[in-house]
Amino acid sequence: MSNQTVSPGALLAGRYRIAELLAEIDGARVWRAVDEVLSRAVVVDVLPVGDPRTNLLFDAARRAAAAADPRFLRVLDCDVHEGVTYCVREWAGGRPLERMLTAGPLTGQQAGWLAREVSEALENLHRTGQSHGSISPSTVVVTDAGAIKVVGLATEAALRSTGPGSPEQDVRALGELLYASLTGRWPGPAPAWGLQPAPVEHGRLLSPRQVRAGVPRSLDDISDRLLGYPPRHHAVPITSAAGLSAALSGVIGSSHEPPNQMDETVAVARQNGSIDDATQVSPVVQTPPALDPNPPAAAYNGNGNGQTQPQAAYTPAPEPRPVRRQAPPSHNGNGRRKPPAAEPRQRGSWGGRILILLAILALLSVIGIAQFLVKGAINNDQGSGTDSGNSPAPQTSGPPAATNEPAKIVGAKDFDPPPDGNGEEHPEDVKNTYDGKQDTTWTTMSYKRRPDLGGTKKGVGIVYDLGAVTTVSQVTVDLIGDKTNLELMVPKTDPGKSASSVSGWKSVASAEDASEGPAALKLAAPTETRYVLVWLTSLPKEGSGYRGEISEVSIQQ
Repeated sequence: MSNQTVSPGALLAGRYRIAELLAEIDGARVWRAVDEVLSRAVVVDVLPVGDPRTNLLFDAARRAAAAADPRFLRVLDCDVHEGVTYCVREWAGGRPLERMLTAGPLTGQQAGWLAREVSEALENLHRTGQSHGSISPSTVVVTDAGAIKVVGLATEAALRSTGPGSPEQDVRALGELLYASLTGRWPGPAPAWGLQPAPVEHGRLLSPRQVRAGVPRSLDDISDRLLGYPPRHHAVPITSAAGLSAALSGVIGSSHEPPNQMDETVAVARQNGSIDDATQVSPVVQTPPALDPNPPAAAYNGNGNGQTQPQAAYTPAPEPRPVRRQAPPSHNGNGRRKPPAAEPRQRGSWGGRILILLAILALLSVIGIAQFLVKGAINNDQGSGTDSGNSPAPQTSGPPAATNEPAKIVGAKDFDPPPDGNGEEHPEDVKNTYDGKQDTTWTTMSYKRRPDLGGTKKGVGIVYDLGAVTTVSQVTVDLIGDKTNLELMVPKTDPGKSASSVSGWKSVASAEDASEGPAALKLAAPTETRYVLVWLTSLPKEGSGYRGEISEVSIQQ
C-alpha cells in the first residue's frame, strides 16, 4: 500500500476506514477516518513509503502520548503498514480558529478566553520540558460543545519538518493568535491563514487598538507585551505560558466556561470604544450564534450512525431575575440616619432642663457685659483724636503664599462630559497617574483625522481631588508623546465642589505643543481649590490616529 492508494473507502491496517481528506502537508496527507474496532471518528496522518519524516513522526507521537492535559487531542496509535507510516489521533467536531476568523475578529472576551485556555494547556506542557511546536489558527479548534482543543501536539511540527520547537516559540505563536483574534489581521509581513498582514508604522507593528476600534485596553497591553520589541511604556514582556495565563486570568477571570455573546447595546458601545469588553459580559435571552456563523461539517461521533448534530459553541447565560433592593436609609443631611417616624423620642429629665436654662442665662450675661466694655472703649478712642493721624492702615487679605510643598491626591476621576463625550475615558487607568510609578499610564481613546480629538469634542482629562481646599501653585504632568496641548483648570465658583461640565471650570495655566516628559503648569498666583482638572485639548500622533498619554501627575502647594 502506498500513500496514493490510501483513499476514501480504503481500510488502513485492517481497522481504520478512510473517509475524507482534510489536508495535505508537503506530501503527507491528513484524513478523517472511522476506527471500526471502537466505532469512533479519528484523524489519520499518512506518510508515503520511505518518507524521511517517519522517524520524526514516531518520536513526536511518543512525546504527544505523554501529554495529560485534556485540551490536547491524544495520539492513539502510530505504526507502519505495508510501508506506509500512519499516526492516529483523536477527532473533535468543531471549527478551527482559521475558519472562524474568515467571518471577522472575535470579541475581546472571546479572544481572551480562547488564548487563556490554550496558554493554560501549554503551561502544563512546558513544565514537562516539552513544546507544541506549531501553534497556529489551524491547530486551535472550538468544538461543537464550546470547548477548546489543540490539534497536532508535536506531530504537526514533525509533518512540517520545522523541528520540535521551544516553549518561547509557543508563547510567541500564542501572541500572534491573540492579535489575529482581536483584529482579524495577521501580525506578520505577508498574508497567512486567510488573513491580510497587520499594518506597520516606522518598522513597528501597530497595536490591536490602533488596528481595530473597541479592542479592550487590557488585552491590547497583553498583546503588546507578547509581540512588542520592546513593549510600549516600558512594560515587562510576557515570555512564558504561565505569565500569559496569569495576565489573562486577571482580565477575564479563571472560569473555563465559554463566554456569552454581547448583546446589541454593548456591541454598539464597544464599536465606539467606550467600554472594555474584556471584563463586561451581558446575558442574553435568545440563544446566541456560535463564533463561526457557518454550520460545522458533520463529524463521526462513534455512535453507529456516523453523524453528530452541530451544537452552538456558546450557550446563553440564564435570563437575569430582577433583584429586589431595600431602600437605603434616609439621612438628615449631615451623615446621621433619621429615626423612623414611629420611633418615640426620649424625654430628658427636669433637672437637665434647668441646668441648660441656667447656662443660657449665664452666656447672655457675659455677652452683654462684653458689648458694654467694647462700646466704651470705642467712644473713648473717638473722643481723644490725638493719634488718629498715626493709626495703622487696615490690613487687607492677599493671595495665599506658595509653600512648594507637595499636595496629597486622595482621588481622581476621568472627565469626558456629555454631550460631546460619552462620560468616561479609560476610568480603570486613572489611578496610574498618581501611583508614583512612571511605567504605569493613563491614555485617552484613539481619535482619527485630527489631533484636536478628531474635532469631536473640546477635550478630555482627569479631575484630581485633594481632599480639602488647598493652596495650589503648580501642577507637573509627565506626558508620553510629543505635541500635547493641555490646560490646568479649577472650579469657577465653589473651590470645594467639582463642576460637572466644561463651562464650570476656568483655565489658570496652559502649555502648547508640550514635548514628552514633565510639563510644568505654573499658576500666575497661588489659588485655593480642592479640585484640579488636567485638560488635554490636542493629542500626539500614534499610529494612524491621535492619542494622549499621562504617566504621572504631581501637585505643589
